[in-house]
Amino acid sequence: MATALARRAVAPASWAALLAAAALAWLLTVRGASGMAPGPGTMGQGLWGFLALWGLMMAAMMLPAVAPFVSLYLRTVRARSAGWVRAARSTGLVLGYLCAWEAFGLAAFGAAWAGGELAARAPAAAPWVGALVLAGAGLYQVTPLKDRCLSHCRSPLGFLLHSGNRSGPLRDLRTGFHHGAYCVGCCWGLMAVLVAVGVMNLVWMAALACAVFLEKVWRHGKAFSLVLGVALIGYACFVPWNPGLVPGLVPGLHMAPGMPM
Repeated sequence: MATALARRAVAPASWAALLAAAALAWLLTVRGASGMAPGPGTMGQGLWGFLALWGLMMAAMMLPAVAPFVSLYLRTVRARSAGWVRAARSTGLVLGYLCAWEAFGLAAFGAAWAGGELAARAPAAAPWVGALVLAGAGLYQVTPLKDRCLSHCRSPLGFLLHSGNRSGPLRDLRTGFHHGAYCVGCCWGLMAVLVAVGVMNLVWMAALACAVFLEKVWRHGKAFSLVLGVALIGYACFVPWNPGLVPGLVPGLHMAPGMPM
C-alpha cells in the first residue's frame, strides 16, 4: 500500500516542483526585464550574459510543458530509485533538458545580434525581414518535421522505455538533453518569433509559453499547432505596413519623447 501511495504521489510532487521552479524563473525574468523595453539586438548583453538570461527565460517558459515528461520518467525509474536518489535523477533530467535549450541560445544570440545590426543599418528592410521570420515560423508549424517532433513530445513513452536501458552517472542528463533536442526541433520557430518581437518581450513570452504548453499537453494540441501556424502567417501579413508589430527589429519605437534617435 505504501508503494502504491508513493507511486501516486510522484506526479503531483514533480509537477509542483517544476511549476515552482518555473514561477521563480518568471519572477527573476520579470525583475531582469524591469526598465528594459522590447527592442532590437541582444538586450545590451554579451554572449555569456545573453545565455544566462536565455536560460532563465527557457526555464520560465518551458518547465511547465516538460512536467508531464518528467513525471512519466520518474514512474519508469521508481523501481530502481527512491527518495533523494529519485530527486537527483529528476534534477539531472531537467538540467539536461535545459542544456539543449541553452545550446540553442547560441543560435538565438546570433539571430538577435543580426537583428540589431539590421535594425541599425537597414531599418526600411527590417519590417520585411520580420514578416518573413513570422511567416517562416508559421509555415514550420505545418511541416512533417514539426509534426514528428511534436508527436515525440506528446507521447514520449517509447523513447523513455528505450532510454531506461542507459547506464552511467550522466544517463539522466543525456536523456534530458535528447528529449530537449526534440523539444527544440518542435519549438525553435516559436522561439525565433522572440527575435522579431524583442527577446525580453514579456507579453509575447507569456503567450508563446501558453502556446507551447497547449501544443504538448492539450488533447487538441496538434490541431492547435496548425491554427497557431495560420495565425502567425496572418500576423506576418500586417507587419510591413505596421513596423511596430516587430519591435525587436525596429529601433526607437519605445524611446521617450524628446530622446535622440
